[in-house]
Amino acid sequence: DMVAVLGETTGCLALPNLRDKMKHHPEGYRILQERPRIRLSTLDMARLRGLPDGSLGREYVRFLEDNKVSPDTRMPPKFVDDEELAYVIQRYREVHDLMHTLLGMPTNMLGEVVVKWFEAVQTGLPMCVLGAAFGPVRLSARKLQVLATELVPWAIRSGRNASCILNIYYEQRWEQSVESLREEIGIFPPPAVRV
Repeated sequence: DMVAVLGETTGCLALPNLRDKMKHHPEGYRILQERPRIRLSTLDMARLRGLPDGSLGREYVRFLEDNKVSPDTRMPPKFVDDEELAYVIQRYREVHDLMHTLLGMPTNMLGEVVVKWFEAVQTGLPMCVLGAAFGPVRLSARKLQVLATELVPWAIRSGRNASCILNIYYEQRWEQSVESLREEIGIFPPPAVRV
């Protein structure tokens, strides 16, 4: 909860920038207008489970089940007064697990730090920058080596190369393959290292 509060209270510059990126992109603009939510109540989990291996929907459900996480754990914004900006931070929270899916990163500390590096470059949210910078303090020397030499450079390159992750209407892309969506967004294939 405190991480969510930090994200809201420090995002005063990044959130308007993200909203503007969404407003100036056809798919992002539709998302802002329609305000879809990624919650168990809006997902047809049985349908997503039945999609082919490699599709975004199937891999997203696999990620949720393998890591025993739920999209319903994302707390609603409390400290963002502007309704549109509140939706932007909510959307960012709800696509976080999709970032894990697209980046091929687990929910362990190393995987979370890699996702935070990608999100920091993508969003400019101070909480992502702090998570990327201070998350590694709990990693072993071996994991720090892999992080510094392979994973962080890849996450930064992917974050810079990728189009805005909030401009993808993921709910309408469940059938699309993770590989083709990565390519479309501009996320480079994950390094072949054990995370």
